[in-house]
Amino acid sequence: MRFVDEATITVRAGKGGNGCLSFRREKFIPRGGPDGGDGGAGGNVFLRGSTKLLSLYDFRLKRNYGAENGRPGQGSQMFGRKGDDLIIDLPVGTLVFEVDEDGHETMIADLSEPDVSILIAQGGRGGHGNEFFKSSTMRVPRFAQPGEEGEYKRLRLELKILADAGLLGLPNAGKSTFISKVSAARPKIANYPFTTITPNLGVMIHEVDNDKRLVIADIPGLIEGAHEGQGLGIRFLKHVERTRFLVHILSAEDINIENPWAGFDLINEELVKFDSVLGERLQLQVINKIDLVDEEFVEALKKKAAEDGRKMYFMSALHGEGVEEIVEEMWRIQETVERHAPINSARDWVEEVDDEEEVEVIWTRE
Repeated sequence: MRFVDEATITVRAGKGGNGCLSFRREKFIPRGGPDGGDGGAGGNVFLRGSTKLLSLYDFRLKRNYGAENGRPGQGSQMFGRKGDDLIIDLPVGTLVFEVDEDGHETMIADLSEPDVSILIAQGGRGGHGNEFFKSSTMRVPRFAQPGEEGEYKRLRLELKILADAGLLGLPNAGKSTFISKVSAARPKIANYPFTTITPNLGVMIHEVDNDKRLVIADIPGLIEGAHEGQGLGIRFLKHVERTRFLVHILSAEDINIENPWAGFDLINEELVKFDSVLGERLQLQVINKIDLVDEEFVEALKKKAAEDGRKMYFMSALHGEGVEEIVEEMWRIQETVERHAPINSARDWVEEVDDEEEVEVIWTRE
């Protein structure tokens, strides 16, 4: 399954049915009055958040959506049927922007809640039949009203992942290796920048309570200038906004003992420049790949962290060293954050997948 986080579609609500021009003609009633019924209203278009969808890929393939037109009125005062409404399901976390003729955008919906429908395009009103216009001064109206056109809108869809923990770090910090260790996610892993080209999801299941799940979003490696679009930049920084807390990973290979926290500070500065609120997000800082440096260097880092008053975790994600302690801390943070600021989470999306299926967004820990 391909992960696509943006798409542009057009939606058109149904046209109202025309009113009917008709007169009553029956045996023994040669000059009956007007009896044309009204046309039915056009169907509305609704957008609904769904936990069953994971990407906007299908909306790259099909871009035009329309609700049913209302049916025309008929004689004998028979009203036309209303057109069926169209409900378009989108992944939870989708932002909806209306695009005007000049290309200007206005956000009109935020599908942050599952199963909540939002009216996005109003169906046209049905036209009145000539029976409606009958009066004491107009006994034989010889006209009927046409139905109105439904609303037409061009929409840009933007999906932001809803996750409990967001994995941050410079390219090749080892985030993909970590997420593969703690969940069943199988991200692409190699030793070059931007191996992770989509925000992969992994799900940890609690070892004691199998109903407790923690969704992790592996955000691609960020670099200096990301807030200006450098590297993968803004395209993925936006996904960080909807995580409850952050797990910030730095490779021990990238650390200079004279200024060991420079890598953390660089990415944190990019977060603040993109959105000042992100700079205040609860963050668990981890130094990875300790198997690639000598023990004296690791001990020096631990001493430096204590001197600087920084809570720092150390691990080798590849060999599993220190991973369990970090996982326990992630569970603790999730429970704390959930008590104080509960939000809807992508963990509602957890489903079984075929082990043979090759997907980029993968679910539960085995």
